[in-house]
Amino acid sequence: MQNKGLISTLAIALALVCIYQLSFTVASYKVKKEAREYAGGDLNKEVAYIDSVASLPQDQWSFLGNTYKEVQSKELNMGLDLKGGMNVVLEISVEDIIRALSDYSTDKTFNEAIALAKKKQLSAGNEDFISLFVRSFEEIDPNARLAAVFGTVELKDRINFNSTNADVQKVLETETNSAIDNAFNVLRNRIDRFGVVQPNISHLQPRGRILVELPGVKDPQRVRDLLQGTANLEFWETYENSEVIGYLMQANEYLRSIMPAQTVTADTETVTADTDTVTAARDTTGAEDRSLLDMVSSDTTITPEASSLEEFTRQNPLFGLLRPNVTQDGQPVPGCLVGFAAGKDTARVNRYLDMNQVKALFPRELKFYWSQNPYKYDDTNTLYELHAIKITTRDGRAPLTGDVVTGARPSTGVTGSDIKVDFSMNGEGAKIWQRMTRDNIGRCVAVVLDDYVRSYPRVQNEIAGGNTEITGDFTLEEAEDLANILKSGKMPAPARIIQDTVVGPSLGKAAINDGLKSFIIAFIVVLIYMVFYYSRSAGLVADVAMTVNLFFMMGVLVSLNAVLTLPGIAGIVLTIGMSVDANVLIFERIKEELRSGKGVKQAIADGYKGASSAIIDSNLTTLITGIILYYFGTGPIKGFASTLVIGIITSLFSAVLLSRLVYEALLKRNVNLKFYAPHTKNFLTHTKIDFVRLRKYGYIFSITLTLVSIIALSTKGLSRGIDFTGGRNYVVKFEQPVSTTQVSQLLADDLEGAPIVVTFGSDNQVKISTKYKVDDPAATDEVNDLIYNGLQELIPGVDKDTFINEYIVSSETVGPTIARDQSTRAIWVIILAITGMSIYIILRFRKWQYGIGALVTLAHDVIIVLGIYSILQGIMPFSMDIDQAFIAAILTVVGYSINDTVVIYDRIREYLPLYRKRPRKEVFNMALNSTLARTLNTSMTTLFVLVVIFVFGGEVIRGFIFALLFGIAFGTYSSLFISTPVLYETTKKKGESSDTQAAEPDKKKIAG
Repeated sequence: MQNKGLISTLAIALALVCIYQLSFTVASYKVKKEAREYAGGDLNKEVAYIDSVASLPQDQWSFLGNTYKEVQSKELNMGLDLKGGMNVVLEISVEDIIRALSDYSTDKTFNEAIALAKKKQLSAGNEDFISLFVRSFEEIDPNARLAAVFGTVELKDRINFNSTNADVQKVLETETNSAIDNAFNVLRNRIDRFGVVQPNISHLQPRGRILVELPGVKDPQRVRDLLQGTANLEFWETYENSEVIGYLMQANEYLRSIMPAQTVTADTETVTADTDTVTAARDTTGAEDRSLLDMVSSDTTITPEASSLEEFTRQNPLFGLLRPNVTQDGQPVPGCLVGFAAGKDTARVNRYLDMNQVKALFPRELKFYWSQNPYKYDDTNTLYELHAIKITTRDGRAPLTGDVVTGARPSTGVTGSDIKVDFSMNGEGAKIWQRMTRDNIGRCVAVVLDDYVRSYPRVQNEIAGGNTEITGDFTLEEAEDLANILKSGKMPAPARIIQDTVVGPSLGKAAINDGLKSFIIAFIVVLIYMVFYYSRSAGLVADVAMTVNLFFMMGVLVSLNAVLTLPGIAGIVLTIGMSVDANVLIFERIKEELRSGKGVKQAIADGYKGASSAIIDSNLTTLITGIILYYFGTGPIKGFASTLVIGIITSLFSAVLLSRLVYEALLKRNVNLKFYAPHTKNFLTHTKIDFVRLRKYGYIFSITLTLVSIIALSTKGLSRGIDFTGGRNYVVKFEQPVSTTQVSQLLADDLEGAPIVVTFGSDNQVKISTKYKVDDPAATDEVNDLIYNGLQELIPGVDKDTFINEYIVSSETVGPTIARDQSTRAIWVIILAITGMSIYIILRFRKWQYGIGALVTLAHDVIIVLGIYSILQGIMPFSMDIDQAFIAAILTVVGYSINDTVVIYDRIREYLPLYRKRPRKEVFNMALNSTLARTLNTSMTTLFVLVVIFVFGGEVIRGFIFALLFGIAFGTYSSLFISTPVLYETTKKKGESSDTQAAEPDKKKIAG
């Protein structure tokens, strides 16, 4: 063997790197074990212990010069399905970026083009929004020029009157890409400050989508607020309550005049105004003459009885919903706070105030903002404040924004209870702030974040230098998040959540236990099988090679900071099962060489040489599948692909190179090597099955199955998961067994249709699937409330927080846009994988017939697996949805099937020139029979592994493994009865009979 020194050095270096990288995982596990022992089952105490160790400086706790927090960042990165946490896909609004670049143009063609582009985007797949917008703009008005819209002050250096639409499109693309990159950096800064260990943030296609993975997150809603907030911080001057109350009284009078016969309550009716012309009397004297005390009631702090409230609301449509901020005697309270309304009534108040006739009563400089948090002195915690904002700029924007903030931090007052946010401004901001405070001494300045008032301090004196503070009844957590957002910077455009997955820690822990159990059992089964079939000496060498392969695989995963997911564990176990193939190919070749009379040393050398071509070809085709899956997949599927790709590479190194080194060392010591056990010595050695003659039966069987599958797919179809349809999935665990029918009926009314409910694992756990408000990311809390309220009958005495945190063990939301894109991507993945493998085989074997045989085989396997899923959906006691995991299974089947096919093709290619005088039928049969032991050994080992995972691997991947079981079985069958027969048919010479005997060539040889 050549280059033994280089291979040994490389193996030692790789082993040392893996030991170093994995040592951090061992050190972290030790601390977590101590935390579990300390907590005694209390999850909060366990987390607190780990957090306390992570906060220790290096001189108090270290490992190889790293603090525990640094050790955590270098340990094996567990995916959300194993560790629990949150996976979010955000989409940056390119529409808002374009509007901002146009300086919010009111041009009719521009706005119509935006609307048309949004419609086209629903069916345009992955085409970017800018291209759709430009095309729509030109369709609406072919003579219109984008330069007239985007020739703003900001873009005047790059866009002028002579710029073509193509020139403007390039500028828009550049600016949009810059804005998306800026948004990516803002999100990354926010996440880094959030304190999550091993977060992951990455770009997705199409441009503008960003994946955020946060393992171990305990408060998903806080994450949603943090990621979606644009951090649009504004400082506004305000009106005094006494300056506005008269206008509100006029609005109330007008509303009463247009709906005299309506009884309007705060809970029921929706009011629409007529279109009569209103005389906008701006004189407030008449309204002031009528006492607020008479209008609001003698005591505004006392809630009227239901009947009187209804009468009051009928007489005062606005003040029935919006309680004026007045004293006991009806006088306006000083400040910019003008009224209070229940959270459920704020939308109706907005509709009243946005009516053109009502707006005509107000000064043009007046607008209203609601408070973000409920009024702090309201015991019911349901009233929100309405504030009067004064517009002082020509363009209607805030005079001072968060762009000027240079630093921010949370702080507390003297007592420690007054939590606030201190921040500083740059020079320009400090000047504007100084002017604003100088002009508004004695008045309030509203601090507005994302269109909600956070605080409204009264200015006591002029503030110079730009250092100030925001107060607003913050909790410490809210103050930390606000400071984080201010330091990270403003988002260039809103980020909308289009996919949202939350996995609870209990489900993650169960997944780890199930995954490890299946992994250990499967690994032991493979090790025992190799010793059983190939003797103790050869089998143990193979076992050592597979153990080293596993060690290298885990070390490389940690080194590359790859994420280990539950499908990733399945990928590792499957890789181990498939890595047997290389050993089997080598061992079967060595056995053939030994039977031909060669010595052990020469047989080993020739066996490795003869098997190398088939090993490389088969693994390269599987590698194509893994690479395609890694490129197109996201989340857990990407984890599966990464372990598959890494496993293929490390198995090649360990099985082909390292095992050869071991044999060389054993031969030097004159160790008696055997490559067969007494009970398997002649198993499948002298088979003479006429596969070519049997091919017609294979055709009949395959055509029948294919037709049945096509009929099932045409009539019954497939159950597409929310990955491809959009929707919401909730896995809910109850204290006792529940009926899926009952759960569906309880939720049918609230969710506007009966959700799909199936048992998920044990009979006290169900998966609920619904499409209720799936296109509204902000509706997550509403859906949680509806599910909680609907299931009250099954969870008596359980409060809402307990239900959400403990009973809902996982949730997933996929928006319709990303679902549609994932459907398109899945189709392309399968097409590209099959086409790529077929092209590789044509190039490798230099005949198109080989590619046709592979293509027919792969199409056959895919159609039959899809057909089985269609036929058995609703019958099997586990989920058989077609989702991204299923696509991974299909591609794995494709890779495995082509692996089998390539091994047989390689032997046919080898035999054809060796036995030129023999009939092709005989050569094909010889090739199939000579590889039969390898085909069945590899298949049986892989199927053993899959059965173990199917039984012990847990509910989450059961459907995934089910697809693999059928796929591997049919892949083995098709390599024998489809791919080779198709190759035989397409290469058969004209006039050649499949029944031609081999006797004639042999007679000629004897006569010669």
